[in-house]
Amino acid sequence: MAEIIYVILAAVVGLGIGIMIGKSLINKINAQKELEIEEKAKSIVKEAELSAENIKKNKILEAKEKFLKLKAEFEEEASKKKNIIITNENKLKQREQHLSKEFEQVKRKESEIKELKDKLAAQIDVVNNKKAELDKFNQQKVAILEKISNLTAEEAKEQLVESLKDEAQTKASSFIKDILEEAKLSATKQARKVVLETIQRTATEHAIENCVSIFNIESDDIKGKIIGREGRNIRALEAATGVEIIVDDTPEAIIISGFDPVRREIARLSLHRLVVDGRIHPARIEEIVAKTKKNIEEEIIEIGERTVIDLAIHGLHPELIKMVGRMRFRSSYGQNLLQHSREVANLCATMASELGLSPKQAKRAGLLHDIGKVWPDEPEKPHAIIGMELAQKYKEHPIVCNAIGAHHDEIEMTSMIAPIIQACDAISGARPGARREVMESYIKRLKELEQLALSFDGVHKCYAIQAGRELRVMVDADNVSDDRASQLSFDISQKIEKDMQYPGQIKITVIREMRSVAYAK
Repeated sequence: MAEIIYVILAAVVGLGIGIMIGKSLINKINAQKELEIEEKAKSIVKEAELSAENIKKNKILEAKEKFLKLKAEFEEEASKKKNIIITNENKLKQREQHLSKEFEQVKRKESEIKELKDKLAAQIDVVNNKKAELDKFNQQKVAILEKISNLTAEEAKEQLVESLKDEAQTKASSFIKDILEEAKLSATKQARKVVLETIQRTATEHAIENCVSIFNIESDDIKGKIIGREGRNIRALEAATGVEIIVDDTPEAIIISGFDPVRREIARLSLHRLVVDGRIHPARIEEIVAKTKKNIEEEIIEIGERTVIDLAIHGLHPELIKMVGRMRFRSSYGQNLLQHSREVANLCATMASELGLSPKQAKRAGLLHDIGKVWPDEPEKPHAIIGMELAQKYKEHPIVCNAIGAHHDEIEMTSMIAPIIQACDAISGARPGARREVMESYIKRLKELEQLALSFDGVHKCYAIQAGRELRVMVDADNVSDDRASQLSFDISQKIEKDMQYPGQIKITVIREMRSVAYAK
């Protein structure tokens, strides 16, 4: 037990001594570490101080270099500005010297002007004195002359003015007369030159409109089909188209006679379709004629459009284009109206170009100048006035409208285009062989004959055939009885005898046909 206690005590003492020794060793080690750390810190601080010193030296050097560079640039800029200032100062000095010289010259000129002014004043005084003396002398001379002539100065002046006035008027009149004669000769010569050049540059063939058309057939057997049983087919065709169908001994040909080219063309095309189809009877004839009339209307529009395209006329109203197409089937004194209008348009464009005017306006007015002839309404007005009103209605230019209305002197001309239209219309119509007066009066008489019959109540259609020797009148069966038809033929004949002049006699045939139509559904 005691030994255990000794051992324990020894162990405790040994432990205490070990702890003390360990603490001392640890303190010693820590002291060495602190010394090492302190030395390292001192070395780091020393290195930092050295590095800072180097950086400071480098920054100071850089700052010095930058300062020197900026100083050099400033000195260079200052030297440039100094040079500019010196140059400007030199220029100002030179300008000042120049101005001083000019100022001296102005002073010298002012002194010279003053001297001249004094001299002029002296000369003016001398002139005034001499003028006063001259006036006094003139007054004395006038007094002497008045005393000699027994006339005052005013009376003598009036007599002199009158004599000079009469002499001047005589000379002026003769001079004006010479100028006018020379101008007329020159103008006539130039006008003839322009007209001749225009005519030479525009050459158009003249095709005189006839009153018959020839329909060719393959064999004479077709003639019997066209005539029909007891002539019913040919009568139906004549009644539907308003022309006369002449079937004679002419081989392989049927003659279509009528003064209206549109009716003849409708009859010719209808005959062609009927012959090709082979079915020829009254009902089929009426159907084919109705279709042909519609096709003719489409062809009229196509002809009008082709005409304005050929003449390079743009912006024309569709109704005016349709009227231009109708000109193809209208003649004026035997001359085809469309051909005449095209020729006038080309002549006008050429003449306007020669005279320095607008060829487009001239061509437009030339094409439309006879448009009133194809307008069916208002026949009592001149065609030029009707054409002008139509052009105004469809928004044509006022110059074009005036040229249309004035080409026969119905209204006053207000532009240079109007006399050109008038001259070119005369050129186109006055050529040898271009027109026939007899044909125009003949067609006019036939149209008047038809209009007269159409003025009666109940008349549905009316056609003048046999060169105006027969008038066929179709009446409405619902409104006109058989007795009224007989009376109507007599009334028409009496009115024709009273109102018209014609050679020979005219046969009036009134046709009343009763039709009953029903549909099975």
